[in-house]
Amino acid sequence: MIAAWKLAAAYALDLLVGDPEWFPHPVRLIGAGIAAGSRHLHGTRNVTRHTPGVELIEGAAFAAGMVAASAAAGRAVCRMTGRVRMDDALEVLLAWTTLATRNLLDEAGSVLAALDGGDLALARCRLARIVGRDTADLDEAEVVRAVIETAAESLCDGIVAPLMYLAAGGVPAAQAYKTINTLDSMIGHREPPYTYFGRFAARLDDVCNFVPARVAAGAIALAAALTGQDGRAAIRVWRKDGGHHASPNSGQMEAAMAGALGVRLGGTNFYDGQPTRGETIHKAGAAPGRAHGRSALRIVGVASALVFSGAFALALWSNSGDEARA
Repeated sequence: MIAAWKLAAAYALDLLVGDPEWFPHPVRLIGAGIAAGSRHLHGTRNVTRHTPGVELIEGAAFAAGMVAASAAAGRAVCRMTGRVRMDDALEVLLAWTTLATRNLLDEAGSVLAALDGGDLALARCRLARIVGRDTADLDEAEVVRAVIETAAESLCDGIVAPLMYLAAGGVPAAQAYKTINTLDSMIGHREPPYTYFGRFAARLDDVCNFVPARVAAGAIALAAALTGQDGRAAIRVWRKDGGHHASPNSGQMEAAMAGALGVRLGGTNFYDGQPTRGETIHKAGAAPGRAHGRSALRIVGVASALVFSGAFALALWSNSGDEARA
């Protein structure tokens, strides 16, 4: 369990500093470990010689080992109390690295800023930093759509879920979650060569995001009402179209955001030149424009603050319960 003041300090640090590239971020270390491990276990082999069952078992064991190692590392830091004078600072720093409000708003905002300056090529380049889809041929409306969808999805992955896991299980739980999320992004693909090897990681990510995704969608609806957007439409479209997505979780936030802004989201995206067709969310909505993109970022910022307030209250309640039992 994390102390409420440490959670507040980590959240404030994220808002002030974001995710500087010079900082040795644990997720980069986790990513390097996943890349090396998957090459050793899977990428260096001729995948046609392995049955789907073998790949499933290998992938599950690999993912479970990575998650356990991350949680153990986080737990080791939290148990350093009394051994080093900087134990509280280390715990705050690790909690900070699981959060991404400032980074999300800065990166997405920089794309919109390039569009405001009339530089579509720069906007596409900046967009490529935060999305996996091909961006080289996107027009302005498609760039804005990608910004809105990424902002909505990342509200869960980078803000809501880490805050919930920090409040409920402290740094070890949040670090384990970030590992699961990174595993999903790196190997949780339906396409070869990770179709079976990454399936466990993908399903584990779905499970761990099930509740946070719905909390994030609800936060979008409330934040929409607070920022002058349509909170009722957010709830209506969320209920109607939340399941119209390949992911059982991403569609929840995208539908809520589409309703809040009155725009169409979803549709066809290209990955490595190959089209991936998805259902349209809120078909009656308008094509997204730059003003919608800026409104989406305001919603995300307010939703982040709302969820932090809830997580902080949960941490306070848990801390008081621990003191009472002591």
